[in-house]
Amino acid sequence: MSSSGNCYKLRLLAELLQLPYEWIELDIRTGVTRQAEFLSKNPNGRVPTLEYESGRHLAESDAILVYLAEGSAFWPGSRLDRAQALQWMFFEQYSHEPYIAVARFICLLLPAEHPRRGELARLHERGYQALAVMEQHLARRAFFVGETCSVADIALFAYTHAASDGGFDLQRYPAVRAWIARIEALPRFVPMAAEH
Repeated sequence: MSSSGNCYKLRLLAELLQLPYEWIELDIRTGVTRQAEFLSKNPNGRVPTLEYESGRHLAESDAILVYLAEGSAFWPGSRLDRAQALQWMFFEQYSHEPYIAVARFICLLLPAEHPRRGELARLHERGYQALAVMEQHLARRAFFVGETCSVADIALFAYTHAASDGGFDLQRYPAVRAWIARIEALPRFVPMAAEH
């Protein structure tokens, strides 16, 4: 699903690494990921799912990022740097994505009168907390781990750069905005598809 940040992060890394791949577009809103054929590939019924060999699949976007990045400059070389990359990827999945991505979903895909809009105040509070953590870290360094872009940056970039779709104002986070610009300036960078 091209407009999903979790799917986009994989496309972005594949393009940055110039990996050959076939993209199969699925719209989760149609229920296709809850059908038996898809569930046989990913019992959790979510995208993205990577078929890395015929009949063998890997789920969870950040696990797929690590798999794709193995042996490249995007997967840090030192033991501590790899652990720090995972630390930021866990932060992305537990302290960032549940608020910033969910607010984006509500704002972009649900009607104005939908009851879930009542969640936005709490989502914004928690999302701004995550952005503040990122701002503090990026005020001292160009990327999340080491001196170059890593899978941690790719994981966090996907929904951060689209945070305004969920009602977040990034103007108060100059270090985050500068980091976004650094990611967008990478050779072979590709933008995320717009929601339709």
